Amino acid sequence: MNTQAKKPEPGRGNFFEDFRLGQIFHHATPRTINEGDCSLYIALTGSRHVLHCAQPVAHAIGYPGNTVDDLLAFHIAFGKTVPDISVNAIANLGYADIRFLKPVYPGDTLHTSSTVIGLKQNSNGNSGVVYVHSVSQNQNLQPVIEWKRWVMVHKKDLAQPAPDTVIPELPPKVLVQNLCVPDFLDFSNFETALTGSQMLWDDYTPGERINHPAGMTVDDSDHTLATKLYQNNARLHFDEKMMKDTQFGRRLMYGGHVISICRALSYDGLENALCIAAINAGTHCNPSFGGDTFYTWTEVLEHWELPGRKDLGALRLRMVGLKNIPASTLQNTHIEQNGKQVYHPNVVLDLDYTILIPRR
Repeated sequence: MNTQAKKPEPGRGNFFEDFRLGQIFHHATPRTINEGDCSLYIALTGSRHVLHCAQPVAHAIGYPGNTVDDLLAFHIAFGKTVPDISVNAIANLGYADIRFLKPVYPGDTLHTSSTVIGLKQNSNGNSGVVYVHSVSQNQNLQPVIEWKRWVMVHKKDLAQPAPDTVIPELPPKVLVQNLCVPDFLDFSNFETALTGSQMLWDDYTPGERINHPAGMTVDDSDHTLATKLYQNNARLHFDEKMMKDTQFGRRLMYGGHVISICRALSYDGLENALCIAAINAGTHCNPSFGGDTFYTWTEVLEHWELPGRKDLGALRLRMVGLKNIPASTLQNTHIEQNGKQVYHPNVVLDLDYTILIPRR
């Protein structure tokens, strides 16, 4: 009789029925982020945020050197979770309570763990939604980013019974007192000539909308290379043959890369929004594909003073990403369909996030 244990299937990942409430994953392959990664990220997004581009500027404000772009650090930390959480995903559905806890610098090594905090099988019985809380630490075991997200995952064994439904309570926003602002930063002598704009915290008003003028077409080669940079191996972004048999008929663009493109496009009008403190909530409203052209608008939601700071303030922003129509041509994100309000088919991203910006 053959008593040898069955070998695990390489790259199988987890299907919906494999997840358990409270389950903890210590994700494999820590990642050291280097200057080359940062340069490639700029090449793929066109990002111009000065703290990530110019070491003397970052140093003058108090950082030891230029920082890794907040979204690059997030995508790499996020990518660590994919083999365990979402390699069998149908779609990543949303984010909440993302906090950037400490700056990440070139040379830092990130490793990530996740805890399952919610489960809900879909009514069709073929898939379910998995909620996780993930934390990424640097080489000194200091948490640098934490977030919650929910993802729709295929079910492999349809006969498996549905788990008890648990939907976690998610905060609508990260409160201003919970934003992490390093004490060593000093923006009191910030030179606006470095960014090309004199618009500071004082110049923005809640309720105003900024239609960012530029668009960017993202080809299949661009988003594929970017997703490899993030080491996100979810099959729906890479396997064209597999995706031909789905409702989409082709590979999907990683939604996180759409966030990066929209953030880069938002530079014109938010030049001094130097770094991201939190992402409060986010929805990937419609799928994006290679060849789509992206535009974005930003709505100012809230205007926050930071406790004990006169050199720096926070803006809570709503960033809306569109595909294939300029921002100025669409006034609302939703349309009525069958008596319900749904996202307009050209709206691909609805992101609520908080930035830090110098004050006068």
